[in-house]
Amino acid sequence: TLGTALLGFNRAAGSNGRRAAHVRDKAKLAQVHAEAQHRAEGYRADGKPTFGMRWVRLVVRRPLTFCLASVVLLGVLAVPALDLRLGLPDDSAEPESSTSHQAYDLLTEGFGPGFNGPLTVVVDTAKSGKDAAATAEGIGRELAGIRGVEDVSPPVPNKSGDAAVMSVVPGSGPTAAATEQVVDDIRAAVKDTRDSGEAAVAVTGQTAINIDMSKRIGDTLLPYLLIVVGCAFLLMIIIFRSILVPVKATLGFLLSLAATFGALVAVFQWGWLNDLLGIHSTGIIVNLLPVIVIGLSFGLAVDYEMFLVTRMREEYARGNTPAEAIVKGFMQSARVVTALALIMISVFAGFILADADLTKSFGFALAVAVFLDAFVLRVTIVPAVMALFDRAAWWLPQWLDRRLPHLDIEKSDIAPPETDRDLEESAGSRS
Repeated sequence: TLGTALLGFNRAAGSNGRRAAHVRDKAKLAQVHAEAQHRAEGYRADGKPTFGMRWVRLVVRRPLTFCLASVVLLGVLAVPALDLRLGLPDDSAEPESSTSHQAYDLLTEGFGPGFNGPLTVVVDTAKSGKDAAATAEGIGRELAGIRGVEDVSPPVPNKSGDAAVMSVVPGSGPTAAATEQVVDDIRAAVKDTRDSGEAAVAVTGQTAINIDMSKRIGDTLLPYLLIVVGCAFLLMIIIFRSILVPVKATLGFLLSLAATFGALVAVFQWGWLNDLLGIHSTGIIVNLLPVIVIGLSFGLAVDYEMFLVTRMREEYARGNTPAEAIVKGFMQSARVVTALALIMISVFAGFILADADLTKSFGFALAVAVFLDAFVLRVTIVPAVMALFDRAAWWLPQWLDRRLPHLDIEKSDIAPPETDRDLEESAGSRS
């Protein structure tokens, strides 16, 4: 609103905006306008096609080849995502020069990795009336026999004697998969004690809390993704007046998102490129990272989809063939998408230079997400799939078309001006 108003002042003071553009020479203004229009159509000043024009023509000529190659690439990158493990990093993820990392190493060397993340077992016998210390001793002997348990401390009762706590030291570190299994095994072992009413037994402590939080967040990822993608899917049906275009956009985003998570797992969980990126420890992905990546990358993906496909829809609504609409719409929007993607990739990639692995993982994931979405999905898969769909891309059942609101973003009922003079007269009449 403010930017438009300020440009309006410049237009009034500078003769149709020439002062705002700092171009006073009428001949030069016409030359600049002609060159800009020429480049927007996909040609350089010497009349040769730009790289974008050559690229989109090649994709439209061989859509199946480019579509399959891009899908295979994203599918291969997505394979490691099947091994995704969520959690919260411990002090071993800090830079090796930090005192917290050095303390973690010293405790691991002296007492074992599990000493950095002990589990607290609470025994409550208030309802049964039994002695908490004696009950806890029996439970402690049972827990000591569980695989992966390194040590169980003697129970410490409270003053009233109806509750006691024990410390269980696992044989693995706080973020190890074996520690998650130990927590599950302890809860399974005390299930009979809880069900019989002899005592209420719970496993807590920072390590157990982190494990439970990560599992809870992991369980909510699918509903969260369905809500976000589902709402956008319905919105795109209204905007594009199509069924196949929103389906293509949704499936493409999910595929690029899976490829992003696959790259994230390969680097920050499997340890690929650790030396190159300066990563200190691997094994888990921060539990909030998928939520943030889904939200940010999906917002950018919808923006890129709107920039690109609405221009194709506009060209098609003005009478161009599907192939012509793809090429013209691509040339009008691809440079915008590319420029925006390069800006966002540069911003996110800057976080990879940080010392903390947590910051590195956020920057890496978002940079990869934007790169795959912009340069593989939007610039390659979108024109290829649109060429494969041909006119069917804009098909919408009549019964659904009658029930959907008409936003008419493309102004398909208005014929486009054919000359520069028509453009100026059209702009003046709208003012």
